[in-house]
Amino acid sequence: QVQLVESGGGLVQAGGSLRLSCAASGRAFSSYAMGWFRQAPGKEREFVAAIDWSRTSTCYADSVKGRFTISRDIAKNTVILQMSSLKPEDTAVYYCAGVLSSARGCIMSVMEYQHWGQGTQVTVSS
Repeated sequence: QVQLVESGGGLVQAGGSLRLSCAASGRAFSSYAMGWFRQAPGKEREFVAAIDWSRTSTCYADSVKGRFTISRDIAKNTVILQMSSLKPEDTAVYYCAGVLSSARGCIMSVMEYQHWGQGTQVTVSS
């Protein structure tokens, strides 16, 4: 069982940067594929970025490609989402998610993730 706790959200002006962290508890963290999703008011939860267990594959939504970077630190049981050039449309609650997976490649579907954090609010002002 993995428990996930996000941190790092906040209010930032358009063009600014934020760094979200997801701390995972559990000894099998290195075997988990991880992802970041977001949900804006009145909208469905959407994929943002993902990284596989081996850290050889990273994937991004087209809307964040080139601006966001996902990484993971196995030793610290942490997944990071570095966000730059933020836009007002990036405003949402951001969720960290994990799924036990030995497959190479990213997992981008909400339905495939087993574990979720409580979310952290990101607000980008224009």
